[in-house]
Amino acid sequence: MSKALTIHQWIPAAHRGDAVGDNARMLRDLLRRWGHNSEIFAMTIDDDMAEDALPWGDAASTGGDVTIYHYGVPSPMSERFGRLPGTRVLHYHNVTPAHFFAPFDAGLARMCQLGREQLATLADRTDLALGVSAFNVSELQRMGFANTGILPIFVDTDRLRRAPAVPALDKMLSEPFANILFVGRIAPNKKIEDHIRLAEHYKRYVDFAYRFIFVGKSDSVPRYYDAIRGLVAEYRQLSDRFWFTGPVPDAELAAYYRHAHAYVSLSEHEGFCVPLVEAMSMDVPVLAYGAGAVPETLGGAGVCFHPKDLEHAAELLGALVYDEALRAAVIAGQRQRLLDFSRERFEHQARAVLAQVA
Repeated sequence: MSKALTIHQWIPAAHRGDAVGDNARMLRDLLRRWGHNSEIFAMTIDDDMAEDALPWGDAASTGGDVTIYHYGVPSPMSERFGRLPGTRVLHYHNVTPAHFFAPFDAGLARMCQLGREQLATLADRTDLALGVSAFNVSELQRMGFANTGILPIFVDTDRLRRAPAVPALDKMLSEPFANILFVGRIAPNKKIEDHIRLAEHYKRYVDFAYRFIFVGKSDSVPRYYDAIRGLVAEYRQLSDRFWFTGPVPDAELAAYYRHAHAYVSLSEHEGFCVPLVEAMSMDVPVLAYGAGAVPETLGGAGVCFHPKDLEHAAELLGALVYDEALRAAVIAGQRQRLLDFSRERFEHQARAVLAQVA
């Protein structure tokens, strides 16, 4: 690019380890390398992110030739974004439909509903609306956004592949169980209850030596988490076969991936699903229900099934765990798919987007 631009990004919250924030930092560094001025502005900033983001209230936040607004929750940013004088680019990371949360948390359900309502108000005030997947783009188009495109999330998988060992955890995970992994929030759209039911089928028809591991926040929807633990008790399953770790640092996350015999996603709404890419990068065979953007993200890799027949899924899971030839074939397909998520591929896509707005 011959002309240096000021290209700022807005994110509601700057958290380390959050896919939106991590993606924004990577994009900022890329823009700077290309000779542009670029900062990240956030409404809330964690202490360890103070060097990476500036307060959204800073006067410089509205001074971009181009402003990229990462949208996933309703916030006061939306109204100001719609009035910016420069080029306005929306990057849509998806808003979970409210009906998933309604039985467990009326406040979260209302926030999701407001998120979609607020998003719709930006349809005629956005110069370019990007989705992280074609699934997200289709939602934007249904809301009336005219000029749309795709810019996927860049997933920094090197942080997992290069992570140091965690000897104590490695030893525990090396016990003679099939480790079945899930990474993400314990939230209703993720359908964690179906993981518990899958475990019941797996125990009955495949093998008793299993361990289901859930890595991610469990306190986002407390009533839902309580219902999940209640379901474990209802099935009289051994509680030590279900690990709920909460958030963990990258070194521990990498250990869980290294020792996983399979990664399972039974979610019924995903706008991209970063853990699928992480699992593929760590050579963990993926079994996923084909909802939302999941089939698109897998791109033919892994084992994607539909409809949601959990008895059949348990058989597929058993094959992924114990059939070495199948595992090898699935992993080979996943390695091929990973080429589409390379840093070089992301840079090419980002250049194409910048060419549209510059």
